[in-house]
Amino acid sequence: MHAISDPPSLREPGPGDDAGSFSAWLRPHWPTLAGLARRSAGSSDWEDVLQEALTAAWRKRGQFDPDRGSARNWLLAIVADQSYKSRRRLRPVPVAVPAEIAGSNPDDSEGMDLDAALGELTDRQRMAVNLRYFLAVPLADIAQVMGCSEGTAKSTLSDARRRLRQLLGEDYR
Repeated sequence: MHAISDPPSLREPGPGDDAGSFSAWLRPHWPTLAGLARRSAGSSDWEDVLQEALTAAWRKRGQFDPDRGSARNWLLAIVADQSYKSRRRLRPVPVAVPAEIAGSNPDDSEGMDLDAALGELTDRQRMAVNLRYFLAVPLADIAQVMGCSEGTAKSTLSDARRRLRQLLGEDYR
């Protein structure tokens, strides 16, 4: 039920109770959701992550509250959560590589590409970078998606940039 001061025409439409209205509610956010899944889950798993996120959103649709944030941010948070879960399930077990196989300088990051460098960030840093720099999500929305303050989101991005400069070299462009 809508408050008297907030007529239904001014409120963001909700996810509805049937698949058709849920699909219509979801449609404008699809490119951003798919983009985040691609960036955060990797090339082979992104469709599974997105499917799991949409299933979770459908199950939780009654929990969406437009007074707490936009539909896009709510959905992005679900995709981010599913991405974290997927990465934890698929995280490879570290294997020690003998120095003679790894090369003379195992810390040499020369030639490291951006995707490999992003893989060296924490999950939280990677998510912030993907949202901000690949999907152009504003800082306030990143904070909402990540469930933190704007200052924390800004700090996370700063830490991620610092780490990327270390991994890629100061003059990487």
